[in-house]
Amino acid sequence: MEEVNVGIVGLGNVGSGTVTILAENADQIALKLGFRLKLVAASSLDALERELPASLGNVMRTTNWRDVVTHPDVQIVVELVGGTTIAAEIIETAIQNHKSVVTANKELMAARGPEIWDRAIRAGINLAMEASVCGGIPIHAVLREGISGDRIVAIFGILNGTCNYILTEMEKRGEDLATILAEAQRLGYAEANPSADIDGYDARSKLVLLSALAFGDKITPSDIFMEGIRRITPVDFQYARQLKHTIRLICGARQMPDGVLLSVRPALIPLSTILANVHGSYNAVWVKGTYGEDTFYYGRGAGARPTGVAVVSDLMRVAREIRNGSPERVSPFAHERLGENKPLPISHKKSAYYMRFRVHDRPGIIATLAGILAAKNISLDAVLQEPGQNPDDLPFVMTVEPTSEQAIQEALDEMSKLDFMKDAPLALPIESGL
Repeated sequence: MEEVNVGIVGLGNVGSGTVTILAENADQIALKLGFRLKLVAASSLDALERELPASLGNVMRTTNWRDVVTHPDVQIVVELVGGTTIAAEIIETAIQNHKSVVTANKELMAARGPEIWDRAIRAGINLAMEASVCGGIPIHAVLREGISGDRIVAIFGILNGTCNYILTEMEKRGEDLATILAEAQRLGYAEANPSADIDGYDARSKLVLLSALAFGDKITPSDIFMEGIRRITPVDFQYARQLKHTIRLICGARQMPDGVLLSVRPALIPLSTILANVHGSYNAVWVKGTYGEDTFYYGRGAGARPTGVAVVSDLMRVAREIRNGSPERVSPFAHERLGENKPLPISHKKSAYYMRFRVHDRPGIIATLAGILAAKNISLDAVLQEPGQNPDDLPFVMTVEPTSEQAIQEALDEMSKLDFMKDAPLALPIESGL
């Protein structure tokens, strides 16, 4: 049985999971393909000290990634290094050597994916990236092929498992973000520097890729409105619960009459929605189509084996092409060419809002804040205040009826300057229609 040969660069969490699946599931993979996938070379900084499964046979191990990428027997290079520097060099060198590429690199694909795909096409090889978003959920395949006949009008997702773990644990236990974050770091859910997760960068890269697949536009990550979860506190969950909502970091993409509105931000979502019941490190994506209407996808967003499954599945798809030929490749971005349309400014967003304040209590605060809202043509909906709070650091909430993001931001700017404020007010959209 002729084999298709694989080389892996990066033997960290996902790389180790991929190797395990290639070893333990080799026979089942061969039954599905009609031939075997053979790991012939692997590279990492500690590759010489690593023990690979004996069933893989004689695998060349090296600390130099170039030895893998230029190996004469390697037909598919798996890039699992991450980042946008060395990873880009690995992929570019693989393409120059006419080797197909499988990657889990959302950051690089969000920043330079269409350009890399063009190079791959010119070189006559394939590029696959299913593991770059929601590792355990085949959301790329869904948007690229499974529901490609539909016209997508909206996507809302929980795309970062670290944030979802932190928020759901805060809600469940009433502990602050710093405490839960430290726990997430001990459990391996969060990095020592957690900024990519809790400030929204990781989720933003994933939203760039899903937006390209769904709407056909090449999005620059910095053009997406982004806000992380650092300012969410246990009291926000208390008030959200009174409103029959919870809080999640929501990646939203909605087709509007004049463009696509994209954002990554914490938002209140109704407890009755499916997304509200996504807990822990799980990911979920809700897709609304013009014809197929609502579909929902749920699973592990990260982890060695769930993400490894996505990598190996990509390997199988690319290996079939190598063996059988595929003159009409499906772009990993689902469109022959991506448009250059920029997303709409967040000022176009219109929704109800939750506004949480911390103040030095004194008479007239509500009247002052309500006056600012009225001056911006924002209608007050409700005021919530838990009894028995510290008057020197009093948290309370106002909700307002649907208004524009621009009006809310202008109101927040004025409110932040008031001398009774302990810190800047927090405003979260109240998402409806999920």
